Amino acid sequence: MVIEITHRQTTFSVDEERLSEYTTWIMEKIVSLTPEVMWHELSLVLTDDSIRDLNSTWFQKDTVTDVISFAYPDEGFGEVIVNLTQAKEEGELRQSPDHELALYIAHGCHHLTGAEDDTPEKKEAMLCCETDWVKEYSLPQGAFFQ
Repeated sequence: MVIEITHRQTTFSVDEERLSEYTTWIMEKIVSLTPEVMWHELSLVLTDDSIRDLNSTWFQKDTVTDVISFAYPDEGFGEVIVNLTQAKEEGELRQSPDHELALYIAHGCHHLTGAEDDTPEKKEAMLCCETDWVKEYSLPQGAFFQ
């Protein structure tokens, strides 16, 4: 699995090697959920609150969001766009920025399977699964943000 990391923000520095290792691990979960897809590449785009423009353009929601995903299963390619600013800010209020970022990546990758969070029940089911993945990974302290 090729993980390509692209920065579309300049505020935060992250450990790309650890981020790539974690994302590869999460994609192994995705592969097991979508055996009919031959996933071979994931583009992980790290951005900031400018994600609002994408959310408006693609989903007609003029709001800042945490993560946006695009799946191209016929090509075995996925794209996950993650808002580092939101991960840092929300993470400071919750468990940690690294944990929050891990959840965002898991959530974005989970969407590649076709999982939806358009109802409270579906959202809760996705979050439960993603939280379990992050726990299983045993994220080390200070894993991503530098």
